[in-house]
Amino acid sequence: MKMKAMSMTFNQKGDDDYFIRLLSYLRSQFKENIVEMVPYRKSVILIKTDKNSYMLKGFQTNKRLRLQEAFTATLRKEGFSKTYLFVHPQIKEPLFFEGTYFGCMEYINPNKIPFSFQSQKNRQEGLELLEQFHQVTSSFESRYRTLIPKGVIIEKWRDRSKIFSSNGSTLKYFINEKILVEMINWAKWSLNGMEKNRSLFLNEPYCILHGDVAHHNFLRDSNGILNLIDFDLISIGPASLDYLQYANRILPSLDWSFERLAQFPQYEELLNEQAFLHALAYPADIFREWNRLIREGSYRDHKKYNQIMDLTIGQFYSRKKFIDRLKMLTN
Repeated sequence: MKMKAMSMTFNQKGDDDYFIRLLSYLRSQFKENIVEMVPYRKSVILIKTDKNSYMLKGFQTNKRLRLQEAFTATLRKEGFSKTYLFVHPQIKEPLFFEGTYFGCMEYINPNKIPFSFQSQKNRQEGLELLEQFHQVTSSFESRYRTLIPKGVIIEKWRDRSKIFSSNGSTLKYFINEKILVEMINWAKWSLNGMEKNRSLFLNEPYCILHGDVAHHNFLRDSNGILNLIDFDLISIGPASLDYLQYANRILPSLDWSFERLAQFPQYEELLNEQAFLHALAYPADIFREWNRLIREGSYRDHKKYNQIMDLTIGQFYSRKKFIDRLKMLTN
């Protein structure tokens, strides 16, 4: 069995034992001969047989697995082909191992050059793919309204702010108090403005939102075609929620430039909306990463620590200039 290095948040020996047991189970279920198994995470595993390659993905419930199978099938049927489908190789019975239901997906052979938000071409192509996804899902979102949650942002971000503020006694050891106070004030200003103009995040037309438009969920295949993957966080709502998250993701690569963000046609109308301008000021990435670091207690992971400090301190003055510009535009 080929093993890739596992995340430091896992117990290494325990993972080895788990994957050895899982491989034995899969070999007993697959009618194709498994020749290689490559774990990416505990619930995402590449399986190579003598005939095909598959991605196995684990779900906590059979209901979640069936929803993902149905959603990706609907996507393909309605014309969105730039993603995977769940497939059904010959197996003895549905895959259920140690409390996890496994679905089997097409394997998308990745390009040698991984997708990132560092290049303008990738940023634009990612936005265009997201726009195509919204256009297709808007045609069938009504069928999924009873199956997936409604997208929320204000309540989610209020909770994130509360957790960040409650971690203040720990955060003060890493972040200058003045910077800490300023970031909390950014969040308050942002949430107050979003609340006053919240109709932008509530009103139809709706689509199915992806919900996690991080760079790792855009996968360029070996033929150069960009695919959108991982629909675990889909919800129903206006497309502006995904575009907001995408902006949060690419702004560091744009050096926090309002002008460069405004060059994307998908943001032309949104940057005239008070709610969207206020939302752009919310330090979602900083709060998310610090809350996770403190929850997991992973301060000694130097890679994570250096990344989060760059996000918080290294980009602070560029972000502050950007937020000052937002405040000027909303006055």
